[in-house]
Amino acid sequence: MKKFNDCRNVIGNTIKKYRELRNLTKTELSHKLELLGIELDRFELYKIETAKTSVKDFELIGLCIVLDIDFEELKKIVENYG
Repeated sequence: MKKFNDCRNVIGNTIKKYRELRNLTKTELSHKLELLGIELDRFELYKIETAKTSVKDFELIGLCIVLDIDFEELKKIVENYG
């Protein structure tokens, strides 16, 4: 799997920050994602938050919807790694 600066994703910290701001456990977030047809269990969410795995585009979209993450914030994160 490809890495950038020894990370497999650059969004993990943001996912964790917003999950905690919304007072959601990984299990609760997983259940909300299931309602959108996205299957990520709490261990997979852990791997995303710790940048141990990559995030598929549809998973990222679902995470942004459930956690109410603004596209402009994602853009800033990507620009900081560019």
